[in-house]
Amino acid sequence: MFSSSSADASCSDSTRTIFLALELSRRSWLVALHAPDAAKVELHRLPAGDGQAVLDLLARIRTRVERRTGVSPHVSCCYEAGRDGFWLHRLLEAHGVTSHVMDPSSLQVDRRARRAKTDRLDAQALLRALMAWTRGEPKVCSMVRPPSPDEEDARRPSRERATLLQERIRLVNRIQGLCATQGIDDYEPLRPDRRQRLAQLVTGDGRPLPPRLSAEIARQLDWLELVLRHLAEVETRRDAEAAAARAASSSKLGALLQVRSIGPELATVLAKEVFYRCFASRRHVAAYVGLTPSPFASGRRSREQGITKAGNARARKALIELAWLWLRNQPDSALAAWFRSRVGSATGRVRRIAIVALARKLLILLWRYVETGALPADVAVKP
Repeated sequence: MFSSSSADASCSDSTRTIFLALELSRRSWLVALHAPDAAKVELHRLPAGDGQAVLDLLARIRTRVERRTGVSPHVSCCYEAGRDGFWLHRLLEAHGVTSHVMDPSSLQVDRRARRAKTDRLDAQALLRALMAWTRGEPKVCSMVRPPSPDEEDARRPSRERATLLQERIRLVNRIQGLCATQGIDDYEPLRPDRRQRLAQLVTGDGRPLPPRLSAEIARQLDWLELVLRHLAEVETRRDAEAAAARAASSSKLGALLQVRSIGPELATVLAKEVFYRCFASRRHVAAYVGLTPSPFASGRRSREQGITKAGNARARKALIELAWLWLRNQPDSALAAWFRSRVGSATGRVRRIAIVALARKLLILLWRYVETGALPADVAVKP
């Protein structure tokens, strides 16, 4: 419950605040605006990607409110996290606007099978959520913590590597699929002698590889070799940064590299995607990665729906991979013993569910380690 004084303060703040919600699209931006001098919500359509147009609109509204009320208003703005990133947030903050980036999946929507959805309705829903959140209703939506430019740029190597790996898999599958249409199942595009073997391929019915198909595969190999070269460059820079961090051992990246089972890639993902932030408790850490439970209880019905998967998907994937490596490389740790006592000789779904629980425990252990520098005695470190 809010006290009367806090409620009065909130009301007085709202009467002096210009609330602004932006619905961003590739063609245009729709601005829903509530000003202290107007009873209705105003709608303004601006050119897409024009941050200066937003600032000019705010300047006009500020001037109008000051002229009518005699009070210099505060401006609170929000938009949904997505394709446009955080540059607009930084632009608004630099010009004295309190900007928020909203998690779009946290907004409540109408559960009817058919519901109206337009940019106007979406912008007004964002505006209502912002005003309720400002009044002190934190459960009405969730706000994203925008990273600094340096923090955002530090994520690029691991994300670029993930993109390159996906492209490598796609190209290998494409080349092998083309060969399979001719009865060739033993061609490996990742082998160093892929060019020589391409010239020696023979179809399943004893013919040389058709010339146009051979030329197409050669072009796919050109593309694959470019991806492999870029992947090697990214991994070389990553390993150099990891080696420097481990030698210094003062950063969170260097601390993670001291633990057995954690290599340069996993340490980079965890340090740049998760532990660059400050968390209030272990529940906040698990919620950020999406490893918290999502129970469903209504009347007599009660069941578990698994983890929320509402957080950082890259970090969650890395933690699941780390959990499997932990069982192999840290067999004497308390977490590995806990997993064995729970799972025993079970396989399949039981083991997969338990590995997610182990990943959550690992996340909390590593968070405490990078914050305090203390590891449990049963956790092995690298020499």
